[in-house]
Amino acid sequence: MSDVTREAMEYDVVIVGAGPAGLSAAIRLKQLDPSREVVVLEKGSEVGAHILSGAVLDPCGLDALIPDWKDKGAPLNVPVKDDNFYMLGEGGQMRIPNFPMPPLMNNHGNYIVSMGNVCRWMAEQAEELGVEIFPGMACSDMVYDENGNVKGVVAGEFGKNPDGTPGPAYEPGMELHGKYVFLSEGVRGSLAKEVMAKYDLSAGKEPQKFGLGMKEIWEIDPAKHREGSVTHTMGWPLNGNAGGGSFIYHLENNQVYVGFVVHLNYRNPHLYPYMEFQRFKHHPMVAELLKGGKRVAYGARAISEGGYQSMPKMVAPGVALLGCSVGMVNVPRIKGNHNAMLSGKAAAEAAHAAIEAGRATDELNDYEDEVRSGAIGKDLKKVRNVKPMWSKWGLTASLALGGLDMWTNTLGFSLFGTLGHGKSDAEATEPAEKHKDISYPKPDGKLSFDRLTNVSFSMTNHEESQPCHLTLKDDSVPIDVNLPKFDEPAQRYCPAGVYEVVREEGKEPKFVINFQNCVHCKTCDIKDPSQNINWVTPQGGDGPNYPNM
Repeated sequence: MSDVTREAMEYDVVIVGAGPAGLSAAIRLKQLDPSREVVVLEKGSEVGAHILSGAVLDPCGLDALIPDWKDKGAPLNVPVKDDNFYMLGEGGQMRIPNFPMPPLMNNHGNYIVSMGNVCRWMAEQAEELGVEIFPGMACSDMVYDENGNVKGVVAGEFGKNPDGTPGPAYEPGMELHGKYVFLSEGVRGSLAKEVMAKYDLSAGKEPQKFGLGMKEIWEIDPAKHREGSVTHTMGWPLNGNAGGGSFIYHLENNQVYVGFVVHLNYRNPHLYPYMEFQRFKHHPMVAELLKGGKRVAYGARAISEGGYQSMPKMVAPGVALLGCSVGMVNVPRIKGNHNAMLSGKAAAEAAHAAIEAGRATDELNDYEDEVRSGAIGKDLKKVRNVKPMWSKWGLTASLALGGLDMWTNTLGFSLFGTLGHGKSDAEATEPAEKHKDISYPKPDGKLSFDRLTNVSFSMTNHEESQPCHLTLKDDSVPIDVNLPKFDEPAQRYCPAGVYEVVREEGKEPKFVINFQNCVHCKTCDIKDPSQNINWVTPQGGDGPNYPNM
């Protein structure tokens, strides 16, 4: 809609996304210069609404950004007390001892947190410093200057009809211009995708890899609760069908985070990640823990897993990518929030120095140099081979060789160099005829639940009269290509039941998109074997509303 006239507001730095990376950047910019004009735009209804709560946080990012965070009341209330690692079989488990594990796997000094609450607290710190934060303001487009440099973003566009034309209550939104724009949208953000394609930022890098993380918050029997306990499992039920595993974190108030991750490079299109998660909870060890408890929340999101060798170039004229927009998760540690915070701090320092020198809309190369050579790069380089080993050689070999590689990298060298990932997750999907169908037990409504029931516990909501934010490049592909070749895996890989193939007697199958169910995990954008689905930002405030827990 290039003919729309919009008002513009000028800032020093415009930040898209109020997650740990974006908020860290905003805080650091104001620490360096209280007069700096900084705005943070958040698509969620409030800060934290789209943050899937529940993580073990390495506080090194907060230590660097706000050294007195304890005195300021940061919600890091549950230190990790014990680490447990198990290999699961269908009817039992084997404890993996802690002593052979590399030091980086130790959770001593870390905290079990609600990242939603951490981000809400960080937003309070930012606003006290004078940062402007606008929740419910989705950023739908990039704005470029006459030289092709990033100039700003369009935010707050509302009221389009389903066909994309302006409706009776249409609001065109505003252009927010900055000397620099930071994109901290999280995994597979729509604006970051546009910028990476426009400036070819992934050239020469390994393809990014992803996992689908699903999580439930449970209130359990107080007699079974062990505040500060951390448990990770591998093996059953995935076994050889896919990489991945689980986590169980005991936080405050008899609550437990129960999560399950499936690596999205699985080959069998019959695999149903959500049902693997539900089946996992019926393992005797897990079922006994949850028995008598109740699920109080559910959510899902994609996780960047490519690591060191998959990080794209992070800067282009006028723009920098932060946190999970780059992919800074340490896969074996299942931690990325600390690196997101450090990336925000580094980007802020680079932008501050550039603005002080009279620069604008150029490339913040000092930021990229700091990420690759500083604490973030060192953290990710040590574990860079774990994911490709798992993908290429399976779980058992990756445990042995990955552990060895992490140990030698701790000493400063690797016997394996830097391994590549090869195919993208979409390309890894094989034709359905090569694989057997997988039969999953019906959810019992006590430990396991159907998708739509669980989605209601994410409090997701979308205005139905707006354009669908899950767009198809070619409407014919789902039925004409994906269904006969891959048994249309969108029916299964989506953890929210968005996609259906509807069959009616005497009629051709029909592909239906129930976008109202979407929890913004973006798995479809990643895993669709034809790369035909494009996730774009819906209206601001729409999507999940994860609880303030």
